[in-house]
Amino acid sequence: MAEAETKTETNAFDSAAFLKNLTGRPGVYRMLDHTGTVIYVGKAKNLKKRVSSYFRKTGLTAKTQVMVAQIAAIETTVTHTENEALILENNLIKELMPRYNILLRDDKSYPYLFISGDTFPRLSVHRGAKRKVGKYFGPYPSAGAVRESLNLLQKLFPVRQCEDSYYYNRSRPCLQYQIKRCTAPCVGLVSEEDYKKDVEHTILFLEGKNQQVMDDLSADMEAASQRLDFEQAAAIRDKVIALRRVQERQYVSSEQGEFDVLAAIVKDGMAVVEVCFIRGGRNLGSKSYFPKGSADSSPEELLAAFIPQYYLGKNVPSEILLSHQADDISLLQDVLQTESGHKVSLRQPKRGQGVRWMQMAKTNADISLAQRLSSRSNLLQRFEVLQDALELDELPKRIECFDISHTRGERTVASCVVFGLEGAIKADYRKFNIEGITGGDDYAAMNQALSRRFTRLQKGEGKRPDLLLIDGGKGQIKEAQEVLAELNLSDLPILGIAKGPERKPGEESLFLVGRAGEVTLSADSPALHLLQQVRDEAHRFAITGHRQRRAKARKTSTLEHIEGLGPKRRQKLLQQFGGLQEVQRAGVEDLSKVEGISKSLAQKIYDVFHGDK
Repeated sequence: MAEAETKTETNAFDSAAFLKNLTGRPGVYRMLDHTGTVIYVGKAKNLKKRVSSYFRKTGLTAKTQVMVAQIAAIETTVTHTENEALILENNLIKELMPRYNILLRDDKSYPYLFISGDTFPRLSVHRGAKRKVGKYFGPYPSAGAVRESLNLLQKLFPVRQCEDSYYYNRSRPCLQYQIKRCTAPCVGLVSEEDYKKDVEHTILFLEGKNQQVMDDLSADMEAASQRLDFEQAAAIRDKVIALRRVQERQYVSSEQGEFDVLAAIVKDGMAVVEVCFIRGGRNLGSKSYFPKGSADSSPEELLAAFIPQYYLGKNVPSEILLSHQADDISLLQDVLQTESGHKVSLRQPKRGQGVRWMQMAKTNADISLAQRLSSRSNLLQRFEVLQDALELDELPKRIECFDISHTRGERTVASCVVFGLEGAIKADYRKFNIEGITGGDDYAAMNQALSRRFTRLQKGEGKRPDLLLIDGGKGQIKEAQEVLAELNLSDLPILGIAKGPERKPGEESLFLVGRAGEVTLSADSPALHLLQQVRDEAHRFAITGHRQRRAKARKTSTLEHIEGLGPKRRQKLLQQFGGLQEVQRAGVEDLSKVEGISKSLAQKIYDVFHGDK
């Protein structure tokens, strides 16, 4: 239990007098403004040291300086341990919602799939306390993810999903039986043994232990083919394909994997935490969170604030993989273990399958953040700030950005991406395969791409941009000036964006044609965030185009040319997946589960269809 020991200053805050008598014990502090509203809640192992750090003369972030200037009083509550302080801090943050804390909107309980313990078990969605007898699978990130799984499982394994009140009052089979989604145990049309087999297959699948199910189906398909019962073989093949698709995994962990993956990204004035749910070695989906007040935080600080708000009071997996080493990670781990009653590991994956899961989580986080940044209201503000920063006469409603990508001069590709007030206008994106230049000459590549784009514009093709953004420095800008001058488009504003010496976001150099010196924008400027977003998208699109062009020149197109994949293995592969198209869709882990296909050979097969992307 915490010991209530409250200190309060009410008038103009005298930090020196307050700190003089402040205890060095662990506890929680609450900062209040002149209206008595709590603006920040924090925890400390040593209250005196932690609170003192806010009043030092140097080293404070801009956000902290603004917050400290509003302090009219500080209240503290002493606790026995730092663990107690963390729990109390979490409770106060959720209750008071202080404006300067990183805040996570509390969610409803997550949905689970539930198989009842009846003689003829029911498969259903479950929320809330797990009081019923049966097996629970999850959690799933959303009700939609559960419904999708239920729908697909019903096609694969006809286990009943009807309410018990409906089930026990049937006198004849329902429509689900007629469309082959149920075997009608309600009226005795299936034996308990046969029904039990479908239930066992369902459980094996949900636990990720489904290779035996796949082998059985493949054997049945082969047997049907041998009997010349091609209709039955085709039906089983379709079931194999459907089962493969629902268990497809781009990145795979062990069959017994039960953990969450947390990826934190802070970018362009916004922050996201992506939570991926891995159960039984299978990815059950992910969910994106955009905590308030986190734009100026580091990923480490973001995770440290997110983890207790997200997990305390909920079911906690035994392992949580983190994209960054969260602050106070040992404390967080101890508290989660105490609260959950089982061992909890918080760690950054360094190698193997955990790294592959983390890369997937980061990719999803990037996509979620990009979608959030593209919201119309947010973009409009950024465009308006950009207009003011560049002193443009009109709002730039259409920005085109060009970038160049190649590998040591090979297969050079230029990209053109387009952004408007509605976000990325992908229908207007263009790629230019650059030919006839010296390999690695980015200036010539930029000249060729711009010439082709704006020559078409002068012929009446496409729309004129309001701002031309060039990813590069003065050399690339000079090429743009020459091209536009030759095409009588010199009135089109040209802005160059070049990375700083250490290539860190916020340190870019901006050059606007016609203005002396650099354009200066602060690291937290919405205008700079917009330019970074457009530049990064152009860079991504250019790299994608270059890799596709390079892969097309190098890629082997048939299984026959893969070293180590002989006729028998090819036949087994096609049989297990039901065709070449499904082999192409498969991940490395699924390919390697086929008899005779090693991990290294599975990687070769995967690379044939996916290049080195």
